[in-house]
Amino acid sequence: QVQLVESGGGLVQAGGSLRLSCAPSGRTFSNYLMGWFRQPPGKEREFVAGVGRTGVFKVYADSVKGRFTISRDNAKNTVYLQMNSLKAEDTAVYYCAAQEAGGRLEVMRDYKVWGQGTQVTVSS
Repeated sequence: QVQLVESGGGLVQAGGSLRLSCAPSGRTFSNYLMGWFRQPPGKEREFVAGVGRTGVFKVYADSVKGRFTISRDNAKNTVYLQMNSLKAEDTAVYYCAAQEAGGRLEVMRDYKVWGQGTQVTVSS
């Protein structure tokens, strides 16, 4: 069973940038579809971005298109979420998630493995 560990969260001013990393361990990373989700305070968890096994196919939530970029480096067993032009409404706990091929990148229930989350706080 793959295990996921996120890092890179923190406090940033509006307009700033952060890069989150997720380093799965266990089975072959390149076999998994990867996604990032977030849970704002008092709200439900929501999809942010997803990437296919090779890193070519990517999907984004409308709220982050043009500002966030998901990428993966299979040689380093790491998936990234580059977040630019951050807004106060991006404040949330961000989760990395993994699923084996066959699921949909933007559907939360298709992911079988989750990280513990990392806090991102954007001050306005």
